[in-house]
Amino acid sequence: MTTPVTLGYLVPTREAVMSGDVSARPLLALAERAERTGYDSVWVGDSIVARPRHEPLSMLAALAARTERVTIGTAVLLPVLRHPVVMAHQVATVDRIAEGRLVLGVGIATDNPTTRHEFAAVAVDFERRVGRMNDHLGICRRLWAGERITHHSDFYDIDDVAVSPTPHHDGGPPIWVAGSNAAAQRRVGERYDGWMPIGPVEGFAPGLNEVHAAATAEGRDPATIATATYLTVSIDDDASRAEQVLDNYLAAYYPAPPAAMKALQATYAGTADGLVGWVQEFTDAGAQHLILRFAGDHERHMDQCIDLLGSLRTA
Repeated sequence: MTTPVTLGYLVPTREAVMSGDVSARPLLALAERAERTGYDSVWVGDSIVARPRHEPLSMLAALAARTERVTIGTAVLLPVLRHPVVMAHQVATVDRIAEGRLVLGVGIATDNPTTRHEFAAVAVDFERRVGRMNDHLGICRRLWAGERITHHSDFYDIDDVAVSPTPHHDGGPPIWVAGSNAAAQRRVGERYDGWMPIGPVEGFAPGLNEVHAAATAEGRDPATIATATYLTVSIDDDASRAEQVLDNYLAAYYPAPPAAMKALQATYAGTADGLVGWVQEFTDAGAQHLILRFAGDHERHMDQCIDLLGSLRTA
């Protein structure tokens, strides 16, 4: 029997900036519509200057106040662009507003010139971002647990600090880590709560095996680690037109050719008939949570995808 999955919707904060309409209210309305339509979660991305968009934790606070049922989350947050004490305080407040519905999807960022410039803009060393992220999130977890901490490392010097309020649940929100290489997968298995890659389906099952092997070696139960995937979708009755919409979207979004991005990311462009089978490949490989990013016409895609994929939620 197929394991039921959840369906998530990525709120188009980046697309709003790309279009020149930076009004927040329409974005909040889309999140509310996703909840009414039946989606299980709503998500926002993060970038300060590389791919400008609304600040994610502020946006999630508003989404938390405007929704009642859905999980809210970051897909994905770059923690090291913020000081851990400040971020721990922000996240705890958002989780209190959401009453425990928050999930933190986090990542280290892909190596490209715009991302390096973003790290430089906030005076963070790009080359050591993996160690900094692990240290950063360890500090946050201790603060979320209610500890008063003193912490000195290569990355942070913190003396006699606590935050209040702490999050809704003891220890803070679940942390799901992005990344499709073996090092990221091992990090998930060793210390985090979920894995949320963005890559094509061919890498999902082998990557999940790596996550589970690392968890087992660490004495953790692999079954407790959530599995998500981030899928970009363009649906049209004309498959070639869907492909063109996707290519245009990727070209506007990223500083790389669409073909290069499609090789790195899970993308679907085609008719509605082919979507279910494509998504089923991910769920068969072990994905429990599907986070959908739509390339154009969000309301139409939102409706079509809940109709097409809704059966997977109760399989």
